[in-house]
Amino acid sequence: MNNVNNTEKTTESLGFETKTKQMLEALYAWYPDHARDLPWRRDNDPYHVWISEIMLQQTRVEAVKEYYVRFLKKLPTIASLARVSDDMLMKLWEGLGYYNRARNLKKAAIEIEEVYGGSFPDTYEAIRSLPGIGAYTAGAIGSTCFELETPAVDGNVLRVFSRVMSYKEIIDKQSTKEAVCRELAKGYEYGKCKLATQSLMELGATICVPNGAPHCMECPLAHICASKDHDGWKNLPVRAEKKKRKIVDMSVFVLRCDHTFAIRKREKKGLLAGLWEYPNTDRKMDVQTALNYVSGLGVSPAKLRMQTNYTHIFSHVEWRMTAYFIDCMEATDDFIWTTREKILTDYALPSAFRSFLDVSADIDID
Repeated sequence: MNNVNNTEKTTESLGFETKTKQMLEALYAWYPDHARDLPWRRDNDPYHVWISEIMLQQTRVEAVKEYYVRFLKKLPTIASLARVSDDMLMKLWEGLGYYNRARNLKKAAIEIEEVYGGSFPDTYEAIRSLPGIGAYTAGAIGSTCFELETPAVDGNVLRVFSRVMSYKEIIDKQSTKEAVCRELAKGYEYGKCKLATQSLMELGATICVPNGAPHCMECPLAHICASKDHDGWKNLPVRAEKKKRKIVDMSVFVLRCDHTFAIRKREKKGLLAGLWEYPNTDRKMDVQTALNYVSGLGVSPAKLRMQTNYTHIFSHVEWRMTAYFIDCMEATDDFIWTTREKILTDYALPSAFRSFLDVSADIDID
């Protein structure tokens, strides 16, 4: 059964059907001997595949492995994810970034419990309707877990397809992703859908790599690749011009009083919503201005221990932070005052601020 809807079926073909089938057949033979041993590939449990796919969005595989194992140890079932506290969920996700991914996981788990009786839905349309699940993730879960003929088209797959076919449409466009998805679906066969999805991803991650030259001598598709010769791969895939990031200058205050540090929770909306942070302001300050600002917080600054700079880059904004490590004489009720050890275990401190926690451990506080 083909899960591409009727409207999509009538869309003009890209004309790669024969070559697509050749590509997939070559990958079927190659993949079993070259697949990496990854923890989320060891079964077809849709809960496991779902968690891994959400974690892997915009995150390196090596970084995800530890998070994946820890997450499932704490939340082994959909039911446990649906019931977890927001603070615990954020702590489990701490450092992975793009925290709305985790929030949507919980929302989807609640919906699965309430609408599907706790069983992960097994149709593309139902999977796609869950919070936080887009076309790629629905395709990955559908093909991997339920043998649905639903390709999963991400950056790796678009790169492979563009180079093999010499396909020169801008891959950032939704219309391009949909066109490639339709074309790949023509080569998907029941019983080989998981193999098709996993092998395409694997080739893009390990052979037709995103940074640097592809390993064409090791590629099972070299014999049909339209961009292998004369360094044709250098111009593919075609990307849209990147927008410049917004630059924000910030001052961050690592305030310590009797071996406890001041932290506070961010607003419920916006960047890093609902996570913990050190007090800060969107303004670059010199030392005296910073000390005057901290005095205004009512904490009675006693000593400036250290000043350091750190830049944290998000997809759309760049924080250029100057941090002031200051000993204080008063712990006001405006903040939570807690130890470094408790921050490590109980509070979700995002990477933008986590580096200052690490620095604080190296400062002489006697």
